[in-house]
Amino acid sequence: MEGRIEHLCVELGRLRDKKMRATFLADRPELLNAQLVKELGEAVRTAVRVDVRQALDLAEAALAIAHALRDPVALAIALRAKANALWFQGDCRAAVRLYRWAAWLFERTGRPDEVARTLSSSIQSLALLGEYDKASAAAGRARKIFAGLGEAWRVARVDLNLANIYHRQNRYREALAVYERVYRQLLAYRDAEGIGVALHNMAVCLIALDDFKGALTTYERVHELCSHHEMPLLVAQADYNIAFLYYLRGDYTKALELLRSTREVYQKNGDHYHLSLCDLDRSEIYLELCMIDEAAEMAHNSLEHFEALGMKFERARALINFAVATNAQGDSAAALQLFRRAREITVTENNPVWPHFIDLYVALVLLENDEANEARSLCISAAAFFRSVSMPTKRILSLLVLARACTRMEKIEEAASRCDEAIRELDDVDAPILFYQAWFVRGQIFELAGKPEEAYNSYQKARSALELLRSSLQRQELKIGFMRNRLDVYSRLVQLCLEHGSNEHSTEEALSYIEAAKCRTLRDLILEGTQPDRTTLRETKMDAHVRDLREELNWYYHRVELEQLSPDGMSVQNQVLLRCEARSKEHELARVLLEMPEGGAVGIALRNSSPATLEEIRAALGAEAALLEYFAIGQQIFVAAVTTADLKILPVAPAAALAHSLRMLQFQLSKFRLNKSYVQQFREALLRSAQAHLRALYDHLIAPVNDLLAVRDLVIVPFGPLHSLPFHALFNGREYLIDKFNLCYEPSASLFTHCHRQIQKSNGPSLVLGIDDPKLPYIQEELQAVAAAVPEPRVLFGSEATERALREYGHGSDLIHIASHGIFRQDNPLFSSIRLAGSYLTLYDLYHMNLPVDLLTLSGCVTGLNVVAEGDELLGLTRGLLYAGAKSLLLSLWDVDDRSTSEFMKEFYQHLQTRRRKADAVRAAMLKLREQYPHPYFWAPFKLTGRALRI
Repeated sequence: MEGRIEHLCVELGRLRDKKMRATFLADRPELLNAQLVKELGEAVRTAVRVDVRQALDLAEAALAIAHALRDPVALAIALRAKANALWFQGDCRAAVRLYRWAAWLFERTGRPDEVARTLSSSIQSLALLGEYDKASAAAGRARKIFAGLGEAWRVARVDLNLANIYHRQNRYREALAVYERVYRQLLAYRDAEGIGVALHNMAVCLIALDDFKGALTTYERVHELCSHHEMPLLVAQADYNIAFLYYLRGDYTKALELLRSTREVYQKNGDHYHLSLCDLDRSEIYLELCMIDEAAEMAHNSLEHFEALGMKFERARALINFAVATNAQGDSAAALQLFRRAREITVTENNPVWPHFIDLYVALVLLENDEANEARSLCISAAAFFRSVSMPTKRILSLLVLARACTRMEKIEEAASRCDEAIRELDDVDAPILFYQAWFVRGQIFELAGKPEEAYNSYQKARSALELLRSSLQRQELKIGFMRNRLDVYSRLVQLCLEHGSNEHSTEEALSYIEAAKCRTLRDLILEGTQPDRTTLRETKMDAHVRDLREELNWYYHRVELEQLSPDGMSVQNQVLLRCEARSKEHELARVLLEMPEGGAVGIALRNSSPATLEEIRAALGAEAALLEYFAIGQQIFVAAVTTADLKILPVAPAAALAHSLRMLQFQLSKFRLNKSYVQQFREALLRSAQAHLRALYDHLIAPVNDLLAVRDLVIVPFGPLHSLPFHALFNGREYLIDKFNLCYEPSASLFTHCHRQIQKSNGPSLVLGIDDPKLPYIQEELQAVAAAVPEPRVLFGSEATERALREYGHGSDLIHIASHGIFRQDNPLFSSIRLAGSYLTLYDLYHMNLPVDLLTLSGCVTGLNVVAEGDELLGLTRGLLYAGAKSLLLSLWDVDDRSTSEFMKEFYQHLQTRRRKADAVRAAMLKLREQYPHPYFWAPFKLTGRALRI
């Protein structure tokens, strides 16, 4: 089509007013011909692979011209062109209506070849709407017409669409056979578009048949072919599916990166169907990463689009993800409504599996809200259904939720019976997470029945299963409720050891369980050294084999769930095949892990990431240090006090009383955000109030173990909200804790032991960064003081203090000092960040950095605050910086004063060069600063984490 004419047609297509179109065509009579309508129809077929919006404009122009001509054939061509554009945009209902109208017009005008083309084009829209009989009928009729006309190429294109129906019906091998045959046929015709679609669909079938490598290779061929022939939407579709492959394998980072980029392409081109699929998959990944707000947003976006597109099954999936996120945000009533809406949709779709699966979600939410009776009824029905369709893992899950509901209703005998039934059925299923849950629930039942020994034995079986999960990476069966207690088994074992043990061995055993649960994921991340540039260990073939096996297990676990919950259900044969493959991989992984060589990266990681023993903790402490590790059992806070001579585990305070005292202290500190005249006027009263709350916290946390602390160094391992408490400022009425001890903080005793047995590397250069901020007038003074005190300083200020500079110079530095603001995101700690020149460095960015420095200091505001998740996992900059490789951190707990911070840093670095131990230097700087600034707000905002007690 000549360029000027095409431009005029695009202009015409953008007009939405009939009178304006009539005027436009009256002024341009050269557009009024049937041949142009035909050319526009062909142009739409090409444009939909490049720019859907432009394709729709061209189709609208064809329609306007055809209406003006009053030519039924031209009108039919235009209607089909618009239907093609709408199908690519995801509006299948509107597309099907137009296809039918076009086919009727072609039929009336005696054009069977065009009837067949129209029927062939309609097949995919009908299939996506679940109208399989109509789709098959359309394919059969079109194929017969083309065969009669001797048009083999068009027969192949019909078969390409027909195979899509087989795929939607889970007839993967049939579909793959047809795709492969059509692919070979289309090669002879050099049909690039058809070849690309055939390859794409072959890859989809290979996913369903669990051939990850074959699917990935095929998608890469699609990407190359469609890039060469300039079909960007097919390129984007290939990238979307590659992202889905990575999701199935558990590589969420690659999956999210690809989904983000493909989503932009779909949004630009108005492809609402694939745009919505991207949002749906992103919500799924965000749920698994516990990024709840992002998951809710993505699920809601996809829900709105699928509602508009009339795609019921996809809409139900979006509703479920949105409900899970809504429940995690604390709105269980809204979550229940969403689950019930999703259930209604799946019932109308005649899918027997989904309604009962959704019932399990509903039962868990009901249990959270103490509605155990209704939850019990739903679980009984679900358990019976899953038995009838041979879905054992879902049945076992139903029985365990049922046992929990019975426990809440004090039906102990029924709870035990249901739990035992689940345990018996687990003999035939490889599902470590369900094995863990079953024995944990059994332990709870034994405790309620007053049988502590049986409870202890059950919890030990649960703990053993939980340990296996570290290597198998089994996914959670459901993303809410049921899995929230996966570390509670350690608390129950601690409780039983303390209540029923009578010797030092029982206390030591309790300590091992405390450590096993605390910051477990962070410990594994740091000790495994998963980033390639962070380890000097060379990956062996066996290391690579372990990685592949773990990814393959993720693949099979995802595939089982996807197939079970597909719109058309899953055959028993496929279930058996998938489970057999997963079981084979699990057994192979277990064998390989047992045989890992001493020098292999994975073998060393697995051995090192075990919790430290009491002997190892004492060796790291030495004679002059004590470790205080806080933890909770129910609503009571305990402390484990460890020295070279003693080990005591004692209750210290009710959690509610401790939380109240901590809130009051934080309220007092927040008053320093008021104007300086207020602070100056009431400085004495502010100090007395702060000391009163610090004394209350001292009485709770330190006084119970004060007699054990005949040492000079204290290692504090906080719990939950205590991570934000400046223990060094706790006050006994006469002195602060920092007056008697050097203090450092650790996420866990095991990480303390690990970092204090590392060999200290020799001194190297220092990197000093500072932002230019008029609100922080003392930053330059701080940078000068730091540079004067540290070895080989490289000072970068203002526009030079960039993320690129940190990446480039940080890797080779021994010390990094960053004078900048930290932004703590309570709502989503993954996006907590450090302000640098031109950008914000987030926790996600830190996960991809290599900063193996001896000390990293962030002297700005609230850089040390963290959200504390299950297992006392820190989610904030502390986590990211430790994972990036920093051996020790000096971070702030609240909004610091610019001037006092500058003076503190000057004192700290001067003492660091002479006293050598970081804990000594921090203490000296705090004592010096307190002479000028008596209130803890000024001298106590910084906490030292990591390797602090070694020279």
